[in-house]
Amino acid sequence: MAKLGKDWGPLHPEVKKTETLAKTELSREGQLDLYRYMKLTRMTEDRLGNLYRQNKVVGGLYSSRGQEATSVGSAYALAPQDFVGPLIRNLGTMLVRGVKPREVMMQYMAKSDSPTGGKDCNTHFGDLARGLVAPISMLGAVIPVLAGVALAGRMQKKDLVALTYIGDGGTSTGDFHEGLNLAAVLNLPFVLIAENNGWAYSTPTSRQMRIQNIVTRAAAYGIAGEVVDGNDVLAVYEATRRAVERARSGGGPTLLEAKTFRMKGHAEHDDAGYVPKEHFEEWKAKDPIDRFERHLRDHGLATEAELQQITARIDEELSREVDLALASPFPPAERAFENVYAEGVI
Repeated sequence: MAKLGKDWGPLHPEVKKTETLAKTELSREGQLDLYRYMKLTRMTEDRLGNLYRQNKVVGGLYSSRGQEATSVGSAYALAPQDFVGPLIRNLGTMLVRGVKPREVMMQYMAKSDSPTGGKDCNTHFGDLARGLVAPISMLGAVIPVLAGVALAGRMQKKDLVALTYIGDGGTSTGDFHEGLNLAAVLNLPFVLIAENNGWAYSTPTSRQMRIQNIVTRAAAYGIAGEVVDGNDVLAVYEATRRAVERARSGGGPTLLEAKTFRMKGHAEHDDAGYVPKEHFEEWKAKDPIDRFERHLRDHGLATEAELQQITARIDEELSREVDLALASPFPPAERAFENVYAEGVI
């Protein structure tokens, strides 16, 4: 862990506490969709936290608390035929693409009915029918894979865009640079979102790069780049929509940098004691869900009663999802030998 020998000062000072969100032409129904998905993401993770404390989660539990707007806003800008490679903190992306909370819960509990049949945990699963490419723990590795998806789509004359994510720490990996360079050279329909929450586990961004903005690297590869307030779901949606339209029309890749902050440690077991307390206090005032609730009320898009109804419906849904996940048995031992080797291949 990096030792903090000084006060690191405000994180992303350019992201101000503001009541004004980005302008959008998204309909009232669309904006309420964004709200529901953000609330569903947070409330699902809260339920998972309860399961973790009951020792029902196998392995670690990873939270996106405080970063929901980046996942939800970006995924909502994609078309059904597009492909996305979410990482372990992009639960919101997966929910937008149709994943059910029970699937994630069963996956974390290694249950027989989980997407991987109990063979892997957290969100290490995909579903190509829903345009989801499964991640692995080696951060950055999905970038060249999604660049390959974009290339394959173009070769097959399909109207698709490929999008994936990377954390600020992961931008220092070789796969980040190789994958982004490949996408740039081939002018692929590809979007990469760098979620800059200021900390790569316990290492502050200033300890691993000299540049202040990750998006600076877009110019080095000759592609479009944009910085966005990652806690403004409308700003993320609009920036991603522009990037996706650019990619779809032949304008090539875009690197988006979302300035945000994770309001929990690296995982549930991590108390984030290495992060200055002022950062948590500062970003609590920029909570993406609280900000969007105020926006919806102030612009007459939803009343307090309507927002409470949405929350109540999600709570009822999650109670059913938890029951279904808990009722799923653990897989039989012999399943460990299934789908290990390809069958019928000479």
